[in-house]
Amino acid sequence: QVQLVESGGGLVQAGGSLRLSCAASGRTFSNYAMGWFRQAPGKEREFVAAISWSGGSTYYADSVKGRFTISRDNAKNTVYLQMNSLKPEDTAVYYCGGSLYVDYLSLSDQYIYWGQGTQVTVSS
Repeated sequence: QVQLVESGGGLVQAGGSLRLSCAASGRTFSNYAMGWFRQAPGKEREFVAAISWSGGSTYYADSVKGRFTISRDNAKNTVYLQMNSLKPEDTAVYYCGGSLYVDYLSLSDQYIYWGQGTQVTVSS
């Protein structure tokens, strides 16, 4: 199995940037599609971005296209989420997840493994 640990969250002003990291344990990391989700207070977890096993395909929620970039380094067992031009509505706990599926990666039910989350707060 894969264990995931997120890091890199913090407090930033609107328009600022953060890079989140998700470090994975396990030797089969490259077999998993990876995704980032977020959950704001009082709301359900929502899809942010996903990346295929090889890193050749990426997917983004409309709300973050052009601002966020997902990437992975399988040699380092790490997935990243570069977040630029942050907005107050991006404030949430961000989670990374691992999936054995190749489609419907915007659905949280497709993911088997989850990290503990890292808080991102964007002030206005």
